[in-house]
Amino acid sequence: MFRKKLPSLFRIASSSPASGASKPVNEEKSRSLGRKAVSTALLCLTGGVALSAVDDLAIYQGCSSKAMEKASRNQEVIKAIGVPVVKGPWYSASLAVTHKRNSVSCTFPVSGPQGNGVLRLKAVRDGDDSWSSFFRPRNFDILILDAVLYIPGNEESKQTIKINISDDVPSPACQPCTRCPDTGTPGKQQ
Repeated sequence: MFRKKLPSLFRIASSSPASGASKPVNEEKSRSLGRKAVSTALLCLTGGVALSAVDDLAIYQGCSSKAMEKASRNQEVIKAIGVPVVKGPWYSASLAVTHKRNSVSCTFPVSGPQGNGVLRLKAVRDGDDSWSSFFRPRNFDILILDAVLYIPGNEESKQTIKINISDDVPSPACQPCTRCPDTGTPGKQQ
């Protein structure tokens, strides 16, 4: 059925002023062509919106998975809400992306056996910014990751805590300066 109507979509009505009855027929054909053009434009617009939504969902899944890996390894989070740390439903999350999808801000719920809360992250995309990057998986580097956790209990022990989740990379140990053999002054070399 679609193959039969497809050629009529591209057919151009010929205008012949031979009879007075042909004018309403030509008007009807131009109205039909206008309706088809509007329908096609609406279909393309709907497809673009759906594609953008799927892309945002893929960005959310990638960033939230990285954040969950870091949060489930963080000892403060484990101590506060327990193990396992579980990500909440995607429809309870909020996601904000920039125009060219270079940076992301996201908040999503987490829970554990002892409490629940939200993880908040800010991330930037590393990699190129070409038109083909839309079809490839993106790698986002998380810059900021915070957990705001609510630990229920009786009236005295209710508490809300904020935890900054970093990469848990210890900073290099501070070492005393040694004298350089050439200059005799600490830290300077020639």
